Amino acid sequence: MSRDRGPRRLRRLDRSALIAASVTALSLTASGCMVVHGEREVLPATTKAEAAKALQQFTNAYNAADKAYDSSLDAGHVTGALGAIDAARLKAGKANSPSGNATHTPLKLSDVTYTIPKKAGWPRWFVADAAGNKGGTARWLLVFTRNGLNEPFQAAYLTLVAEGKVPQFKKDADGWAETVPVNSAELAVPPGEVGQEYATYLKNGSDTFADGAYTSTWRAARAKDGKRPGLVTQYIDEPMTSGDYQPLALRTTDGGALVFFATHLYTKQTAAPGTSIPTNDAVRALTTGEIKQSLTMEIVSNSVAVDPPKGAGGQKVTVLGRIQGLTSAKGS
Repeated sequence: MSRDRGPRRLRRLDRSALIAASVTALSLTASGCMVVHGEREVLPATTKAEAAKALQQFTNAYNAADKAYDSSLDAGHVTGALGAIDAARLKAGKANSPSGNATHTPLKLSDVTYTIPKKAGWPRWFVADAAGNKGGTARWLLVFTRNGLNEPFQAAYLTLVAEGKVPQFKKDADGWAETVPVNSAELAVPPGEVGQEYATYLKNGSDTFADGAYTSTWRAARAKDGKRPGLVTQYIDEPMTSGDYQPLALRTTDGGALVFFATHLYTKQTAAPGTSIPTNDAVRALTTGEIKQSLTMEIVSNSVAVDPPKGAGGQKVTVLGRIQGLTSAKGS
């Protein structure tokens, strides 16, 4: 079942008219005095019908790939951080279970809300907020992007957020949402810098982020892991901000924003002589080289955070959710 919180006018939009308005250049040759560039026009990213179709196509492809442990079956429907995490997960699954996923349970999404921003330029994107049959009561937040009219929408971000924690989005009279520029100075942290600030926080701590499972608790867990007898663990976090990994932000009703961002984590574990590095089949499937005394793991994460307005009574950036996955490893 779908809950449509989108615009009433959406159902009256003629899809062909929307496409015609979005072409790269429309020349008015009669007068020879005007050229309208589609990439500069402020337009809805898509229609609700197209958004629903993209979500259904993603779900079908995701289930087929998960059942067969075959990344080629959903490669055309994922990109960015989610694409990297998904491809590595399926690669490891295939290596350890060549015949497929014996425990496969199809993902089912319901109670879907589509938030579609009105914006100029590419990428054009939208957010699907759904209930899932996995992850308990958490809401599934998926961000779909595309870089041209001839390209399909692909899921670039996937995070699970506790029910009731997704903020309300600012919308115009027709129900279209509003994007926030990555360099906006109106927020506590410009959206394009959230990933870097997060990486800095995880290393050194700061007053930028509110305490929580993905901030203070995670830093404490890292500190504890770094003190295991016979095992030294080092962490290097880096933001991912280019291409399909670029951060995306939606304006919230309080003047802040919900920001989707990606980070890279390199974790190096070094074992003392006479000890070994704990590992498992999934890690070994993605590892090159022999694990003798050290293992360097490359991890990609996609996160979502509430970024308050600047000067909003000392409010801090709150990370609502994060999903990460090992993408490669190297033993030595």
